[in-house]
Amino acid sequence: MSKRSKRVAIAIVGAAAFTLAGCKEEQVDAAAFPDLQICKDEALRGGMFSAQDCEIQFAEAQKLHVEAAPRYDSREVCEELHGPGACGTEAAVTEGGSGSIFMPLLAGYLIGNMMGGRSGMSAAQPLYKTQDGRFTNAAGTSVFSGNRGATKLGTSQFARPASTIGAKPMSRATAISRGGFGKAAGDRTRFGG
Repeated sequence: MSKRSKRVAIAIVGAAAFTLAGCKEEQVDAAAFPDLQICKDEALRGGMFSAQDCEIQFAEAQKLHVEAAPRYDSREVCEELHGPGACGTEAAVTEGGSGSIFMPLLAGYLIGNMMGGRSGMSAAQPLYKTQDGRFTNAAGTSVFSGNRGATKLGTSQFARPASTIGAKPMSRATAISRGGFGKAAGDRTRFGG
């Protein structure tokens, strides 16, 4: 093997190692709260977020809730996926919403320490109950064991969910074909207290 070939081989191996190292998702400090007041109480006790962060990110989670919460064609279908009493009409949640479309109620919110304001990312995500008592994000891509505590999460947990405003609400058949809301989740995170 010539000297040039050895250098090229070393360069390729080095580039491959660098590329593989770059593929690991960045982890950020994150916390889940069942409501705004508990977040503020944690802030007073020296939590990782300030009371102002709590308010700003709660408002962001509420906005995303209105924009991206799953929508169902009946209360029965919604409650099958989110639990009894965990759903309300779109009209009760959104201005100008329909009384015949149902959405899960906001069951908490997730805050991430998203430095640098990445494009397509939100520092907050709404959380919804699942039928088995866990919690999921608006996209239904992650399931969490609770809606309170702190952990490290990948930045993908804060990707902005697709809007469901104006989309056809899910029927029982649609929800079953998708495996249920929050069922196909790859990440299952336990929040520490």
